[in-house]
Amino acid sequence: MSHTRTLAAFLARLSYADLPQAVVARTEDLFLDWLGSALASQGAHPIPLFERYAATMGPAHGPATLLVNGQGTSAYFAALVNGASSHLVEQDDLHNSSVLHPATVVFPAVLAAAQDLGKSGAELLLAAVAGYEAGIRIGEFLGRSHYRIFHTTATVGTLAAAVAVGKLMGFDEERFINLLGTAGTQAAGLWEFLRDAADSKQLHTAKAAADGLLAAYLTRDGLTGARNILEGEQGMAAGMSSDAQPQCLSDRLGSRWALLETSFKFHASCRHTHPAADALQALMQRERLQHQQIARVVTRVHQGAIDVLGRVTVPQSVHQAKFSMGTVLGLIAVHGKAGLPEFQQLALTDPAVSEFRGKVLMQLDAEVDGAYPRRWLGRVEVHTTDGRVLHGAIDSPKGDPDNTLSRAELEDKFRRLLAFADQLNGDQAGVLIARVWGLRDALDLKGLMENIHEQ
Repeated sequence: MSHTRTLAAFLARLSYADLPQAVVARTEDLFLDWLGSALASQGAHPIPLFERYAATMGPAHGPATLLVNGQGTSAYFAALVNGASSHLVEQDDLHNSSVLHPATVVFPAVLAAAQDLGKSGAELLLAAVAGYEAGIRIGEFLGRSHYRIFHTTATVGTLAAAVAVGKLMGFDEERFINLLGTAGTQAAGLWEFLRDAADSKQLHTAKAAADGLLAAYLTRDGLTGARNILEGEQGMAAGMSSDAQPQCLSDRLGSRWALLETSFKFHASCRHTHPAADALQALMQRERLQHQQIARVVTRVHQGAIDVLGRVTVPQSVHQAKFSMGTVLGLIAVHGKAGLPEFQQLALTDPAVSEFRGKVLMQLDAEVDGAYPRRWLGRVEVHTTDGRVLHGAIDSPKGDPDNTLSRAELEDKFRRLLAFADQLNGDQAGVLIARVWGLRDALDLKGLMENIHEQ
């Protein structure tokens, strides 16, 4: 367990003063992006089911905020509902090489705990960085084989959320060891739900955030956990991976800030569709093509894309449509966008999109697969109705670290997310943006959503 202990020691000694300003600023960016995703899910199935469960099983009032309705509850139920709501519209962040959506598990847990414990904005940012740095490395450690069966954001997300709350509580090395054990033994989440258009994806992130928080609170009070949950003979790697790389757990801790490698989502779909979507869009603009001129599109993809997207043939729900390569490319080709309004209004009902979906084929490509997961390359081959064969290539999809969203673009995305939910107006969005940009100076987080729903 040498690499696990090295990771735990790093987490214990990490201080706010250790964080480069670029890391602090990026964490604020990621927080705003996450907050927009959570608020965009207001009223959308299945989030009201989680709200109803929290109202039935949780307290009527509490220090932590349910973002979708502004009500107070316990930290546990806030983490649960906010974890579900921020993973519905498929606009939350992704880290490429770990194939982990860190924000949707780290921020629900750490915000709920910070509100419960009266922690400052700076303390929240430090804790979030710890959660990102640990979660990303654990995802890389478990490897590609893990992701083929397990939803990494559910499994690894439980540990990432736990680490973030543990850091908020000031855990030492020994407590981090126990915390990883208690979080790791709860880690679960299987991809089978995609075949049925089931709602499990939101349950995955809800439980990861809440169970990570649970693990931290119990560890604080003395609960012990397996001391070698990651590398042990009957630990996570032994049961959930065939290509685990223990050295990833301690990779350049303190010099490589993995959080800075996180990508923002531009299209409102599974990230595996983005490289091909960007490549097709660029090709159509370059060649001045209309969708009627396209007879066939071959997307050259990595195996992970086939494993996830290949389960969806004819989507039965808007959410399942976001995991359909043909539907996403159909929206891009026909309407020029694959945003939330396009999915909501056109993905399942527009005959032109449905027709285009049938023209799209995914094909495993050695170059693309070899670069994955560190780089997500976009390669498309377009066959036109007049017999031409055209090629499009994108090496850095929009939102990747070297093709990132500026703060102005993040603010615009945030406003579009809130407008989609039709719950908060432009003035309310402006207040929230200002509060997030001032996060590092906030004395506490209890007022983050204060008066927002009443404005």
